[in-house]
Amino acid sequence: MPENMEEHVEDSDRDYVATLARGLDVICAFTRYTPKMTLSDVANATGMTRASARRILLTLVKEGHAEKTDRVFSLRPKVLQLGYSALSSVGILDVVQPVMNELTQSTQESIFAAVLTGDDVTYLARSTPDRVMSVSYNIGKRLPAYAVSTGRVLLAYEPEEALEQYLARVDLQQFQSKTVVSKVKLREIIHETRQLGYSLVDEELEPGVRSLSVPIRDVNNRVIAALNACCPSVRFSVDEMRSQLVPKLLESVARINRSFVNGASS
Repeated sequence: MPENMEEHVEDSDRDYVATLARGLDVICAFTRYTPKMTLSDVANATGMTRASARRILLTLVKEGHAEKTDRVFSLRPKVLQLGYSALSSVGILDVVQPVMNELTQSTQESIFAAVLTGDDVTYLARSTPDRVMSVSYNIGKRLPAYAVSTGRVLLAYEPEEALEQYLARVDLQQFQSKTVVSKVKLREIIHETRQLGYSLVDEELEPGVRSLSVPIRDVNNRVIAALNACCPSVRFSVDEMRSQLVPKLLESVARINRSFVNGASS
């Protein structure tokens, strides 16, 4: 964000807090690919001067959201409270976790809830079965949005301008032979995801793992998170996931959405 942002703020945007916006830009600069950054790295990634970046980084360190080792900065788990606060403010975690637990019981698969954080997705809740062969991500796990179903389903409901900006800056890496690395193809898949209402990713990030996600909406019908099922590929074929798991996940998010509506009207 430009240093002279305040000078370009229009009268209608007089409540815009540029310093806060810069702080958020700094947090989002840390990604799966850049978990540790020097002051110069952060300044270059955000377009800030070193002085501004330094002030924000040291503030994050003092507040416990980041740490500094020698000349290298990294985020601390406390920063996840920002995501938890956002979800808790609409009561999503209280509503989603019981539904996730029921899904795990009925499917015997790992169920997650995730949000979009910069160019990644961050997993904020999970429910895992008592089976040796299952997929398990720790809460706080970050993965590249383009390579996972949670990311694609969340990107599908971003404004078109935001999606195009994401596609312009993201570096698509080849994790597996099936990983989509064409931006043209990825755009097509994301648009198709919006039409289908779900995303299914087949062994693009990790071998032997298939992933299915659907959007979670708040009372205003805005997509705020993704509900996800991750399965070992030996347990479900792609067709079986579509026929058996898609209806279960869609029914689950319908219950979640009804809970939001009922809660708002009570």
